[in-house]
Amino acid sequence: MKKFAGIMVATVLAFSLVACGPVDSAVQNLAGAASNKGSDVVTADDDGYAEGNKLLVAELTVKNTDRSTVTMYDTDFQIQWGDDDDDDAFDAPITYYSDAVSDDQLPEEYDLGVNEEKTGLLVFEVPEDSKDYSISYLEQFSNDTKGDVFFVYFTAKDK
Repeated sequence: MKKFAGIMVATVLAFSLVACGPVDSAVQNLAGAASNKGSDVVTADDDGYAEGNKLLVAELTVKNTDRSTVTMYDTDFQIQWGDDDDDDAFDAPITYYSDAVSDDQLPEEYDLGVNEEKTGLLVFEVPEDSKDYSISYLEQFSNDTKGDVFFVYFTAKDK
């Protein structure tokens, strides 16, 4: 079963995430709204992805406002599409299944120091006919408890 973690992003959308709270908390608050810098949705004809799918590329900025270093993972973020009735309309970044396709993608694992920001791409495989998405992030703590889930909603434009 795929891990539910998540924040939504579309090709070249910029989002700000702020990490607050206890050590190991990861992202607690979404700061501000997303600004659409254009979107790059690429169809996946010969790229080894499922027929009928496309790649959605999102630019994400994460900031740690906590008082200690926080370890983050690219799979902390998840994309959703379609209506809320479809329990299978979500996925993790493609790095959950295979290697990165760009040097600009967020690393699979990285530490954010106090007040440090990290910007990078997340790449998702999504159905070719989808346009409306959300990216979510689920707070997870070192004591195995979960906190809030944060969502950003957007419409992607085909490249």
